[in-house]
Amino acid sequence: MAWIVQNRLQPYTPTRSEPYITEKIRKEIEEKYFPRYPTKRAALLPLFHLIMHEYGFIAAQAIDEAATLLGISASEVQDAATFYEEFRFEPSGKYVVNVCRSIACELCGHEKVLAKIKEIFGIENFETTEDGLITLFEVECLGLCEFAPAALINGERQCNLTPDGFVETLKKLPKEVAPHDNGH
Repeated sequence: MAWIVQNRLQPYTPTRSEPYITEKIRKEIEEKYFPRYPTKRAALLPLFHLIMHEYGFIAAQAIDEAATLLGISASEVQDAATFYEEFRFEPSGKYVVNVCRSIACELCGHEKVLAKIKEIFGIENFETTEDGLITLFEVECLGLCEFAPAALINGERQCNLTPDGFVETLKKLPKEVAPHDNGH
């Protein structure tokens, strides 16, 4: 078997002149989290959550900013961010749809729900509809096993799904949504 090696490290150009880690985020990390942990690096996950809540994704620029704030290398920040599938690195649709793929949901038919979403909306896992409305993610356990198959729409529980019923729910989502936290 041959190994194919790809250089995935791509240089980036900062996307904005103002930082992603705002003074508000920096202050919360420094005042709330630094005192709780023995090292600054331990505040990395709370920092990711604050960035995700604010922007809906973690930009490459934010990874460098996090490394500077926490006094660690950008590669360490990148490694941690990519380990958790809940963190996104590109903007997502107005509605983030997380469909559970864990064992209970698998046994109760999550694959049929996913197949119907993919067929009707023309998207695959990690993709966003052309109108920017829906981004689909297959995720590990949502902790809703007794309601399998289950999903989240912008963090709101959707339980005991059927393929047709869930697609109808998605079709009925308002086209314009109030500012929301993009499913976090």
